[in-house]
Amino acid sequence: MKTVSAYLREIYGCKVYRLCLSADVTCPNRDGTCGTRGCIFCSAGGSGEFSADRTKPVPEQLSEARARVSRKMKTGGLYIAYFQSFTNTYAPVSYLRKIFYEAIRPDDVVILSVATRPDCLPPEVLDLLAELNRIKPVWVELGLQTVNEKTAAYIRRGCPLSVYDEAVNRLTSAGITVITHVILGLPGETPEDMRATVRHVAASGAKGIKLQLLQVLRGTDLADEYAAGRVPVMSLEEYIELLRGLLPLIPDDVIVHRLTGDGPKNLLIAPSWCGDKKRVLSAINSLLAEMQS
Repeated sequence: MKTVSAYLREIYGCKVYRLCLSADVTCPNRDGTCGTRGCIFCSAGGSGEFSADRTKPVPEQLSEARARVSRKMKTGGLYIAYFQSFTNTYAPVSYLRKIFYEAIRPDDVVILSVATRPDCLPPEVLDLLAELNRIKPVWVELGLQTVNEKTAAYIRRGCPLSVYDEAVNRLTSAGITVITHVILGLPGETPEDMRATVRHVAASGAKGIKLQLLQVLRGTDLADEYAAGRVPVMSLEEYIELLRGLLPLIPDDVIVHRLTGDGPKNLLIAPSWCGDKKRVLSAINSLLAEMQS
């Protein structure tokens, strides 16, 4: 298993940091196109609480994000311009061209990463992404979450698995790297369901995977489900054992970009242990050391 940190260090010779930006867009699952309440787990910030201020121009967001990241850096570094919140291809292509070019213009930005939905990649957006990819590498992060169609309907994903498969095929045919988001611990899912999802992603053509622990956040419909007793959450020990079974399913050419997630503490309801980042990372690092020994 190769982590994204190790992968980027091999290519660029140093640590590469994400600058979380906001495209100031919405989502078809919020504007009424296919829904108004968003996915059941998605917060009011569109899963981008750590993104820059959406009201500011991209160059200003980049500067402010650099300043935040610089506190972690001992020397100068390189960056990924990461459009994280909401659906970042859900806008007119003229607007996307402007903000994406602004994001990759600085020399120290070496990758453009765009989070979106599989059903929001019309031909003109694919052409733009391919054009940008000829200048600097472009990553497209697709929210799949699960291959179980019953679970997908429950979380209001809004598109079938076939749309994800088609999106991966079109992106990879254009030479664009795909990273797939998977949520572990969705209500009703068994370990075999989660293994099936990871296997599907590994075989889909995606070159990266993000494994995200299900988190119950305030203000989401999932929080109401949790309060009603319909959402069990895993202990840290259960989560580590789940990862132990999933990681061997990921081939060497698929880069692991995330093994958990640290949602905003002011919104986190459950599981409480995932707010202790040091403890979680220690447990994950122990697992990885054990698996590599």
